Amino acid sequence: MSDAALKFDTQDIVVDEVLPHAPETIWKVLTSGALMGRWLMEPTGFEPVAGKHFTMKTKPAGAWDGTIHCQVLEVKPAERFAYAWKGGHAGNVGYGAPLDTIVTWTMSRVGNGTRLRLVHSGFVLPQNETAFRGMSEGWKKVVHTLDTITSEQEH
Repeated sequence: MSDAALKFDTQDIVVDEVLPHAPETIWKVLTSGALMGRWLMEPTGFEPVAGKHFTMKTKPAGAWDGTIHCQVLEVKPAERFAYAWKGGHAGNVGYGAPLDTIVTWTMSRVGNGTRLRLVHSGFVLPQNETAFRGMSEGWKKVVHTLDTITSEQEH
């Protein structure tokens, strides 16, 4: 088998925005389980501690029960937060197909705000095409909602 036959096409979702908030305030919204439930999904067993496992639930699909299995990979307060995002079932095609991805949030101070960069990496195409397309739009909405919740925390 040639090397080319062993390669998969992987894609990343990138959302890069400048928000009018301090990195510390965004960090609080990103790493609070209660607040996470407002901008993403309610986590079970979440703590912003490297190595910590937690789950989230979304709409089930086929043989997949909708559980997203996560593990905190990196915690650098007000700078970087990363976690594994795994879900799906081998018996599913399209939405609900197995995902083994990583979500990384990076914050850097700019002017009167923060550059917030989200990279959700590791989508294997074509298997994850449906999830990739849906989540590409979904993450843009999530960042907008996160911005709104961060504004509420400042007042």
